[in-house]
Amino acid sequence: MSPERNKPTVLFLCVHNAGRSQMAAGWLRHLAGDRVQVFSAGSSPGVTVNPQAVTAMAEVDIDIASVTPRVWTSDDVEMADVIVSMGCGDACPVLPGKRYEDWALDDPAGQPIEFVRRVRDDIGRRVIELMRGFGIEAM
Repeated sequence: MSPERNKPTVLFLCVHNAGRSQMAAGWLRHLAGDRVQVFSAGSSPGVTVNPQAVTAMAEVDIDIASVTPRVWTSDDVEMADVIVSMGCGDACPVLPGKRYEDWALDDPAGQPIEFVRRVRDDIGRRVIELMRGFGIEAM
């Protein structure tokens, strides 16, 4: 954590930045508020966020409908204290001195809402554990 920021910065990465990473960023923003800086990106971003992910997150009062998938940049990686990858494999950046977590999560793309809900809930639990590692309790 950078002393001038006084709060951790987390970068969530997946291939399309249209499902898992957007749900994770939504959870962290919702649960941590402004106590954490949150970014998400992809190695090969989609055009829009997975509508099933938007629906599943709305069911827990988290709005990710207005977010747009984007490609990660070297600035994103340099700024992040923690980089959480979710299935982007070798396409995910590696920079010495960064903390990395690889969350093995099923891809919700093209899956029914019941499947997406399970992924959403798994991500939510992992985000809470990530926050605890920073000493931050959910709002």
